[in-house]
Amino acid sequence: MGKTFSMKAIISGGGTGGHIFPAIAIANAVKEIDKDSEILFVGAKGKMEMDKIPEAGYNIIGLPIRGIQRKISLQNIKVPFLLIQSLWISYKTIKKFKPDVVVGVGGYASAAIVYIASLMKISTLIQEQNSYPGITNKILSKRVDLICVAFEGMDAFFPKEKIKLIGNPVRQDILNKSIDKKQAIEFFHLDPDKKTVLAIGGSLGAQTLNQCMLKLKGELKQLDAQIIWQCGKTYYQKLKTQIDDSEDKLIKLHPFISRMDLAYAASDIVISRAGALSISEIAVLKKPSILIPSPNVAEDHQTKNALALTNQKAAVFLSDKDASQNIIATVKSLLKDQGQIEDLKRNLEKVFSNRNASTDIANELIDLSRKK
Repeated sequence: MGKTFSMKAIISGGGTGGHIFPAIAIANAVKEIDKDSEILFVGAKGKMEMDKIPEAGYNIIGLPIRGIQRKISLQNIKVPFLLIQSLWISYKTIKKFKPDVVVGVGGYASAAIVYIASLMKISTLIQEQNSYPGITNKILSKRVDLICVAFEGMDAFFPKEKIKLIGNPVRQDILNKSIDKKQAIEFFHLDPDKKTVLAIGGSLGAQTLNQCMLKLKGELKQLDAQIIWQCGKTYYQKLKTQIDDSEDKLIKLHPFISRMDLAYAASDIVISRAGALSISEIAVLKKPSILIPSPNVAEDHQTKNALALTNQKAAVFLSDKDASQNIIATVKSLLKDQGQIEDLKRNLEKVFSNRNASTDIANELIDLSRKK
């Protein structure tokens, strides 16, 4: 007998790569299970999802929604009106697309459409990537049918009966086991005899991490090391002028690294912010890391994410305010201590991570969509 049901899903959220790439991973996993399923994305106008989602082959609708500026700004006057407009567009989108399930992965857009979907009695799911949830997901948790989480102990924030501990979806390409270190080193035109440090400040870059790399670059010859450095589009042109010809072979500067599978494969250690996506990739790939949490995020959730690893001695912690001062000594200590590197890898085995999180969440979506 032929199939009688193919799911229609709306996946919403974005703002940063940490929300966008897991959303795409979930969509791709749904398509692998059921190629006839229909998926529509909803994001926020002007944010990076409006480019990245179409590049991944999916349609997206943009909402005019935005957050409140922390500093006093006239732009804040518009926020309630943009929210009302976004709720109305969400209602019209749901009426037209008729989804079986609506998913929120974080970001302003997910708040509007998941809320409206819950009012319209459509199956809803949120995927909380962090160890400490933001206010939006805390509010939505009371209305949605299912909450997929990546860290233990989330019943402190969400209704226990709705929680499923699944892990964070990671980009499938980084799980490609066929890539070896030699191939990755060649791709980045690096020296196979040197230790390689991968520095990733998130999809938008990170000023503190870039300052750390500027300090570290003068020590590379002494360390017998080289850097793959994702600095962010905003910082790229200025930083490019600060790298001279003699350093060019040791420093591979990129505004954004599209081949993260090769970047991870080439690296001996990773220096990173502590966004949920980065933490999950580091845990899944068992990469020794130095984590520098961003202090400029809601509820300081990056520090809490980092502590989920460092409390198990599975990563090295540097605070944002001390990072620039301590980065050279920290990197030097780690690169010269193979015993510590092996300890970090071993302790990463104890950290909860799930290589199949995307598929597991996709199956939850399909089950949920059939229930109503």
